[in-house]
Amino acid sequence: MTARRDIVLLGSTGSIGVQAEDVVLRNPERFRVTGIAAGGSDPDALAAQAVRLRVRTVAVADPRATDAVRAAYARHAVAAGLPADGVDLLGGPQAVEQVAASPVDVVLNGITGSVGLGPTLATLRAGTTLALANKESLVAGGALVRQAQQRPDQIVPVDSEHSALAQALRGGRRAEVRRLVLTASGGPFRGRGMADLAAVTPAQALAHPTWRMGPVVTINSATLVNKGLELIEAHWLFDVPAQDIAVVVHPQSVVHSMVEFVDGSTLAQASPPDMRLPIALGLGWPDRVPDAVPACDWTTAAAWTFEPLDTAAFPAVDLARSAVASSATHPAVLNAANEVAVAAFLAGGCGFLDIVRTVHAVLGDHRDTGTSTTLDQVLAAEEWARARAGEILRGSR
Repeated sequence: MTARRDIVLLGSTGSIGVQAEDVVLRNPERFRVTGIAAGGSDPDALAAQAVRLRVRTVAVADPRATDAVRAAYARHAVAAGLPADGVDLLGGPQAVEQVAASPVDVVLNGITGSVGLGPTLATLRAGTTLALANKESLVAGGALVRQAQQRPDQIVPVDSEHSALAQALRGGRRAEVRRLVLTASGGPFRGRGMADLAAVTPAQALAHPTWRMGPVVTINSATLVNKGLELIEAHWLFDVPAQDIAVVVHPQSVVHSMVEFVDGSTLAQASPPDMRLPIALGLGWPDRVPDAVPACDWTTAAAWTFEPLDTAAFPAVDLARSAVASSATHPAVLNAANEVAVAAFLAGGCGFLDIVRTVHAVLGDHRDTGTSTTLDQVLAAEEWARARAGEILRGSR
């Protein structure tokens, strides 16, 4: 029988964290959550989750939220017949890294944004297996993550595409791999030309046809920036050159990615679009969790289609590929500039097409020819990129 694993959930109240909670609660003989961490924007949800999971430690990134979390925890704990003060509450950005370095079996990093890099590095340095859903860790600090990694299997990807690649790569030796193929749903604007995208509203961009995700990831999916970030992530995860990573549009989102081998064969991983499968695999790797999600229904007729990516209307993937080739900090600049532009779009401060245009302009202004990168350099590059993106957006009004 598989021994039960102790788990820490980072970003526990977000989409990935909530679905991970579901996986854990349905498999109590396999997983136990000992610590959770979140930003603190919803103290009641975090406290209620802490009680449901019976965790020992709660970390809140925003120290101003700790009192509200403590009070909410007391209410939920008493209602559940537990002590009102039965949890160790930590506050501040370093608190998330502290819980990430806990002596557990697996840390699931489901934090959104490059703020997830610090906890990723803390987990790796502690020697703990990292189930990684925070793609920005590798986008912003791929070289740093690679340096902190202590063993080849220490990072288990949780993004559905990278989980699919990890599974398909089991089917052959690395020397036999010709290229990786990432699939993209195409988002809500698949088939539209650039002229059709000028008047897109935030509500339209948030209406993803397949996945239910947070607002930033959903907008990134609409612009295809998300696929560019995933290309960079795949480059670092699997040590494959960016030019050997292709993107193909697959609207049904059933084939999550593929590996093409040198003999002409291609292995694909297929499952219904449900993030609980890669989450369960990330927590249990290399073992699978039985009945993590319902399988494809092979008794019902279905058609899967694939089509080339329109790089003229959606240039973000090419931008990501060029960022990898430019310098160690260009990918961090791409991600930071995009975060600013997405926030501006959601707030009504710029148009949909301005998101990638801003990212392109900031990348063009960035100068870094160095071959090595430190955390301070990454953070400085991000700070510069955010400021430069803000300047460009203000100038475009």
